[in-house]
Amino acid sequence: MSDVSTYFDHGGRDDVLSGGVRMIPIETSKGEFRVWTKRIGNNPTLKVLLLHGGPGFTHEYWEACDSYFPAAGVEYYYYDQLGSYYSDQPAEPELWEIDRFVDEVEQVRQALGLDRDNFVLMGNSWGGLLAIEYALAHQEHLKGLVIANMMASIDAYNAYARDVLMPAMDQDVLAEIKAMEKSGDTTNPRYEELLFEHHYRYHVLRMPPAQWPEPVLRSFKHMNPDVYVPMQGPSELGASGKLEHWDRTADLSRITVPALTIGGAHDTMDPAHMKWMAETMANGTYLHCPEGSHLAIYDDQETFFAGLLDWLGALR
Repeated sequence: MSDVSTYFDHGGRDDVLSGGVRMIPIETSKGEFRVWTKRIGNNPTLKVLLLHGGPGFTHEYWEACDSYFPAAGVEYYYYDQLGSYYSDQPAEPELWEIDRFVDEVEQVRQALGLDRDNFVLMGNSWGGLLAIEYALAHQEHLKGLVIANMMASIDAYNAYARDVLMPAMDQDVLAEIKAMEKSGDTTNPRYEELLFEHHYRYHVLRMPPAQWPEPVLRSFKHMNPDVYVPMQGPSELGASGKLEHWDRTADLSRITVPALTIGGAHDTMDPAHMKWMAETMANGTYLHCPEGSHLAIYDDQETFFAGLLDWLGALR
């Protein structure tokens, strides 16, 4: 990690470094660790904390926000969750649990001084799941909630992959992918090659792999499998880890703060389900990205940010 050493200064518990970077101490059952955050902008009434996907990916793919948020006057925070590249990465498997991550977000909120008069929590994919969990536990601190490209049930997500996405794939390729997953050969370069060519480019980011934006490639490169695999599972065509039985469909109506769900027509997640989520929450709105996939923030960027900024503007 020599290339990120400049972000770390072990001289204090809560380090404020250059360029808006701050290392925040997090108390856990395994001791104290630190997570990386970076503030951009200054708006006392609108502060967006970004939750990345994975688990175990990084904030880096959120850098698309740099082209839109500053001009709109949005204050926003990049944040690498514990176990991710810019934060501490303890070898403590017991820490990779939903409730522990929710507690971490609450500690970050407190450290950053965010509260219901300014605090918008925005998560993509796993970050969307985490945002739902945080809202159910602590919505009294939220001004608004954004759930991008995430369903409220892993069982429903797996069913969508099984019944809609997989039948549309080349069945010989699908059989090869499944065989590698069954044998535990998912670190084989062939596995990633098949996924990029036959799944990712259609449902994760609808661009040829050679054209993927550099921040996205960085986030993939820096993914921590020690967090990702236990929680998500080894398969990229569904979830089979600790998250496999997660389901909050019966609890969404308890979320009463203004909420925006964002889905893409070509997403790995069912856009109809994400629309239903918005309709189920008391103050929900759905934003559909007709050209978008799981990273609609890139492949349907204008729709994504135009709708998001309109919704954020209405919160003021």
